[in-house]
Amino acid sequence: MTTALAPDLTAADRCDRCGAQAYVRARLNAGGELLFCAHHGREHLPKLREHAEIHDQSDRLHTQDEPSAIED
Repeated sequence: MTTALAPDLTAADRCDRCGAQAYVRARLNAGGELLFCAHHGREHLPKLREHAEIHDQSDRLHTQDEPSAIED
């Protein structure tokens, strides 16, 4: 079975639990999907793993840009 990659989540995608920006998508095996912020994703995903395909982008929260050099 070939699974198409889910598109990246954007700022318009909101957590179904609290309304914050979603970083985790759970595509349910029975159909439908749930979106979670990183906090609620960590809370609910252990139970969902056996019932859903998980697309976790919460690592985007930890990427840091290089500090820009300040010229005098």
